[in-house]
Amino acid sequence: MIIEKQVVTICRGPGCETQRADKLQAMMEAEIARRGLPIEVKRIGCHGLCEQGPIVTLEPQGIAYFKVQPKDIEDIVESLANAQVVNRLLYRDPETKKRVEHYRDIPFYAKQMRVVVLKQNGHIDPESIDDYLSIGGYQSLRKVLTEMTPDEVVAEIKDSGLRGRGGAGFLTGLKWEFTRKAPGEIKYIIANGDEGDPGAFMDRVIMEGNPHSVLEGMAIGAYAIGAQEGYIYVRDEYPQAIKRLRLAIQQAEEQGFLGKNILDSGFDLTVKIVRGAGAFVCGESSALMASVEGRVGEPRPKHVHATHKGLWDRPTALNNVETWANVPVIIENGGDWYAQIGTARSTGTKAFSLVGKVKNTGLIEVPMGTSLREIIFDIGGGILKDREFKAIQTGGPSGGCIPANLLDLPVDYEQLTEAGSMMGSGGMIVMDERTCMVDIARYFIDFLRDESCGKCAACREGIRQMLSILTDITQGKGEEGDIELLEELGTAVQQTSMCGLGKSAPNPVLSTIRHFRHEYEAHIRDKKCPAGVCRELTTLYIDPDLCKGCAICKQRCPHDAIHGERKEVHVIDNELCIRCGVCREVCPSDAVVVL
Repeated sequence: MIIEKQVVTICRGPGCETQRADKLQAMMEAEIARRGLPIEVKRIGCHGLCEQGPIVTLEPQGIAYFKVQPKDIEDIVESLANAQVVNRLLYRDPETKKRVEHYRDIPFYAKQMRVVVLKQNGHIDPESIDDYLSIGGYQSLRKVLTEMTPDEVVAEIKDSGLRGRGGAGFLTGLKWEFTRKAPGEIKYIIANGDEGDPGAFMDRVIMEGNPHSVLEGMAIGAYAIGAQEGYIYVRDEYPQAIKRLRLAIQQAEEQGFLGKNILDSGFDLTVKIVRGAGAFVCGESSALMASVEGRVGEPRPKHVHATHKGLWDRPTALNNVETWANVPVIIENGGDWYAQIGTARSTGTKAFSLVGKVKNTGLIEVPMGTSLREIIFDIGGGILKDREFKAIQTGGPSGGCIPANLLDLPVDYEQLTEAGSMMGSGGMIVMDERTCMVDIARYFIDFLRDESCGKCAACREGIRQMLSILTDITQGKGEEGDIELLEELGTAVQQTSMCGLGKSAPNPVLSTIRHFRHEYEAHIRDKKCPAGVCRELTTLYIDPDLCKGCAICKQRCPHDAIHGERKEVHVIDNELCIRCGVCREVCPSDAVVVL
């Protein structure tokens, strides 16, 4: 018997799309049509557990199927026709080894708090305004236009304690208040969707999965500060986000939620999309505004505040995409409700992208103040191959690396800053025992060297010099005094750079020196890389007591540097070995070790 209003959802988030979720949806629709079943098939935004994609869910039961392939479609439809479950496609708990039928019971989901920005991701069609309206969409906008004054809206956001989700965490309500009170009739709002952090995809998922939440938040903010024109700055590498935002704007205009005389209130707002060219520095507010104006994306001195002179020298409220998506939920439930979530100074929930050496990679939403341990081990499922946790990078390339002894650190703005890192937009990269912290610092500094606009010498030359020193250390050319010189340079760059990129760029270096100084010393004094990553400082060896003679390392070695017969101990010829590390990664018994 078919359950009334049966819906099959296909995750069409970035991860699932790369695995041809569009093909799965087309096949599902065709098979259901062939059988004449009264079942709706619906695309949805990212479901979060990207590691297990493609994901198909059955609503309203809440049943989820993972790693679905085209060959599974017929079985899924057959099970729907007979009110059964395809057991082999259910999530398998790695601890109990049991199958979990309902996705809400999977630890990855059960231990989150998806009440704000990810609440509707995985449930609504991002290309349907009717879906958004069906879950109460645009009711918060209707409420502020019919029941609240602009000052009351600002007060509600201030009461919530909402802080900007894309950088230093400035209070959103205070920013709106400054912009509202700034002199001038013309004012602007901007949504920053220029998500340039490696490994971060929170804003992308929001724009692609629930674009109307961003538009509704922007409309509420524009009403509060007195703006009639808004811009969404989206990096050009997000074509799906651009497509869905354009469609959402068109739909909102057609139904009277954007444009002239919105909901017969006399309030006007137009929203336009500006495509960024991929410059990381354009994530900085003043550089972003310069780019919107058609100029080179370079920052300007911070003594001029955007709330008074921003876009085209007019008062401007700029918040990132996630911040805007918080606004409708706050208006719906009240600032006091929102302030009860999280910590006293960091309220609400925060979305994070969890990637790296963790079992459950994907997108999560947790209350502010959740510990790193809960995020990595309870939600993330722990470290891949059950190796030792070493560090987690938070805040993107300008953030810092937090070590294992700080696993119980609550994640909020102040605590991360004290640990030498930052919240940033919310990217989290998990690292295991095989990660070289000196090489990680070099990697991020190399990225920031390329992304610096070069306007101020402190950032341009300081980062370049730090990269040169780090490169020498990883190549075995490090000298005594290099660590102290890096600290001196990092402090100088922080204190004298013009914009946030330069001021935070030394964080990866300073945090790794602070927490992993012994690794720097090993590279410089012992000419060894303890993690076995830096090629010039690494010698690999196969432990005969651990080698099973499986020959996998020999088969995968790109330089024919491993010798031995099957079921016999293998040996690495270090004259031929190029220290690529492939043998360490593929060895099932961890027999390849670093001398």
